[in-house]
Amino acid sequence: MSKKILIANRGEIALRALRACKELDLKTVAIYSSGDKELKHLRLADETVCVGPISPIESYLNIPSILSAAELTRSDAIYPGYGFLAEDADFAERCEASGFIFIGPSSDVIRQMGDKITAKCLAEDSNIPIVPGYKEEIPETDREIKKVAAEVGYPMIIKASAGGGGRGMRVVREESELIGSLQLTKQEAKNAFGNDTIYFEKFIQNPRHIEIQIVADGKGNVIHLGTRDCSMQRRHQKIIEEAPALNIDKESLETTLQACLTLCKNIQYSGVGTLEFLYENGEFYFIEMNTRIQVEHPVSEMITGFDIVKAQLKIALGMELTLDQNEIIFRGHAMECRINAEDPKTFVPSPGVIHKMHPPGGFGIRFDSHIYSGYIVPPHYDSLLAKIITIANTRESCIKRMLSALDEFFVDGINTNHSLHQKLLQDKTFCKNEHDINYLEGSFLEK
Repeated sequence: MSKKILIANRGEIALRALRACKELDLKTVAIYSSGDKELKHLRLADETVCVGPISPIESYLNIPSILSAAELTRSDAIYPGYGFLAEDADFAERCEASGFIFIGPSSDVIRQMGDKITAKCLAEDSNIPIVPGYKEEIPETDREIKKVAAEVGYPMIIKASAGGGGRGMRVVREESELIGSLQLTKQEAKNAFGNDTIYFEKFIQNPRHIEIQIVADGKGNVIHLGTRDCSMQRRHQKIIEEAPALNIDKESLETTLQACLTLCKNIQYSGVGTLEFLYENGEFYFIEMNTRIQVEHPVSEMITGFDIVKAQLKIALGMELTLDQNEIIFRGHAMECRINAEDPKTFVPSPGVIHKMHPPGGFGIRFDSHIYSGYIVPPHYDSLLAKIITIANTRESCIKRMLSALDEFFVDGINTNHSLHQKLLQDKTFCKNEHDINYLEGSFLEK
């Protein structure tokens, strides 16, 4: 596989991709902004190219600059990771038009699944259960809008069709809040995504957040790597993820898994992806599909022994998926704690110099991170510093191993949410696996 891969990202996912490339004997090009000269993976890449100033808009989101870097270094393919341009259909299309392999699904598929309304329709066509709602064009008059909302029923949620990352959504509990909330959501969607199309959905009040990881080669071969439970979250941002999701109705799960595989075959999906669901009272409700690698992919890797990033690379470079579902063996329970540079109580970002740090280690412990002693955490990007992943035979043992890993890990010089994780892992509701997506911001913080 004498190919050269340009890694169009930064931080831990860029390092993760570079390591996978090395294992496959692929040459690497690492791009960076002028404020990211000290990133760890730059020292390990075969080539490096500065693509712009510190501002993400002028560097990691600068499509012409990234394509120029790929052309200058004679790269064959571009790896987008997560965030930035990973789910930008226009970027994927520009890559394809410029003769570069985009390591992910086609631009058409990204565009289809990136539009929440279209994605729900495609999911429904494949018998994937969806959240009840109204996905037609929202009427123009207040009277008609209120009529549509009444048919959906309160409480309901207004969502941006192009939304993501917890932005572009607003819960409406009664009719008096409807019009004002609708206008605010449309404006937020236009500002954040350049698209103010919205839709109404029934608000599922106390669900869990369950994901299904899939891998497909675009040639009809599709497998799943089971489930993940990502219910511990704040402002729709995940804090702790684990695999597999426990206490799930087996019949409902099997039906949903098969429907997910059907969808991927129907749309000729190529690469890795994640279908996200709300789960309540034994029922799954599809919310969206992420057409990229997920931050929490390591927990699925740990319970299956399947390297998801290497699969991305192989599939994009033309290799068929040779494993079938029966060859995927699930073992144990895995958990991931996201360590962010932020105050553990106020969640205010905490950039600055890491004077000292020590990674955890030992049996069943994995540490995915780009930080090191002396590294300066910039204020311009996502606050994710590291992911601590543990695996054990049972969930209870996995939690104990994670607590041990957290005890061993430290970062000196900036604030992190390290202590928040320690408290969560000793919380009775979490330990009993009785939390939902509202628990962290509700009952837990009120204690």
